[in-house]
Amino acid sequence: MKPKNAFFLLTLCFTLFSEAQHSVSGNLSPADDYKWLIAYKLNPDHQNYIADTAVKNGAFSLNIPANAQAGMYRLVYAVPQEEFYFDFIYNGKEDIVLSFDSEKGLSFTASTENLLYTRYFKEIHLLEQQITQFYSEQKTDRNLFLHLNKKLAEVQKSFETQSQGMLCGHFISANRPYIPSGYEEAETYIKHKKNHYFDALDFNDPVLLGSEFLKGKVVNYVFTALPQHQIPTKEKEPLIIENVKELAHVLENVSAKNKVELFNSLWTQASYDNLHNVADYIYYNYLKSLATETNKSELLKKIEIQNRLRLGAIAPEITWKEDSKTKKLSDLTGSKNYVIVFWSSTCSHCLRQLPELHKKIKDISGVRVIAIGLEDDDLTWKKESAKLPAFIHGIALGKWESPYVEIYDIHQTPTYYILDNEKRIVANPDDYQEVVKFLKGNN
Repeated sequence: MKPKNAFFLLTLCFTLFSEAQHSVSGNLSPADDYKWLIAYKLNPDHQNYIADTAVKNGAFSLNIPANAQAGMYRLVYAVPQEEFYFDFIYNGKEDIVLSFDSEKGLSFTASTENLLYTRYFKEIHLLEQQITQFYSEQKTDRNLFLHLNKKLAEVQKSFETQSQGMLCGHFISANRPYIPSGYEEAETYIKHKKNHYFDALDFNDPVLLGSEFLKGKVVNYVFTALPQHQIPTKEKEPLIIENVKELAHVLENVSAKNKVELFNSLWTQASYDNLHNVADYIYYNYLKSLATETNKSELLKKIEIQNRLRLGAIAPEITWKEDSKTKKLSDLTGSKNYVIVFWSSTCSHCLRQLPELHKKIKDISGVRVIAIGLEDDDLTWKKESAKLPAFIHGIALGKWESPYVEIYDIHQTPTYYILDNEKRIVANPDDYQEVVKFLKGNN
């Protein structure tokens, strides 16, 4: 899955109201990077706004309303919100003091729940790394192997005991690792670990469902429970699909409402990794029907857009007029790359970027630029487009109501797409500089 600034995936509880108002406070570093925080409470398929506060010199203090439910909370510190955030447990009974460093991550100074949670995962991960190292270094000391697994069992039991009745206890119990009863060769150990991966997970537990935990677990299983040696993508995708099938079997008795979020997380990861066969398998065999059943129309729309505009897809058709004749993108030939840019003659960013692109593109062979103006009328467009004679120009009246806005998922101008000689999308750069860099690297 795409990398995020979330360091701790915590939980949800359906307690109706907190007993008193509490706060979340702390420090953010580097201080100059943070100006404002927004707090959300996470739920199985959405998040609710709770409060917000300014950050002054890296310090903040945010009061959580007295009637706020206990559960998993998210602090967003920049946009896009789905990338710049960190999560924490709020149990409705304690103030939380934390620090967040963009390099070092999240740590807690005060919070029984969060301190226990973070300490558990730190110790468990360390022991699991030692077991992995045991195999990777091809060690044969059976006593060492048994010692490591005995320690792993002791740590797990200790934290399960300490977290009884706490929100973090759901995650600690659900994360219970596979622990063999005796020495196992690497191949056997990996096989058994995969077979027992879901033993401690309850996919109907509302606490786990109200967090990213289960999503992380299924993504980890599907995309990493693979042969240890490197294999090409063409061979890897069928193995990942087999893992998807195994997961689907595990989820047979889970409700559609809960399953749709899990399969969406798998589809998102596959799409991000450009594993198109996997993404399509997930969508057409599970996710589409689940999203339809649960009335997730926005999810279906998002997937349709992604499928239409993903890397490797044939760019949707574009038409324009030249000397009263209709021309088509699909009819263009003879170039190594095509650049589509959606712009507007009243957009200040466009009026800065397009002349620069026009200038730079002259030094790159085998490239044609199709500039489609999203306009209310053609008056300014005629004047500005005439200054860019090396481009192919078309106009889409209606501006933001133009069909291209939806077809090409346009949220700002200029928006760029780079195509190969077969009109397949190969890049979606953010600005003209990225366009030039890509084209020069491709020549």
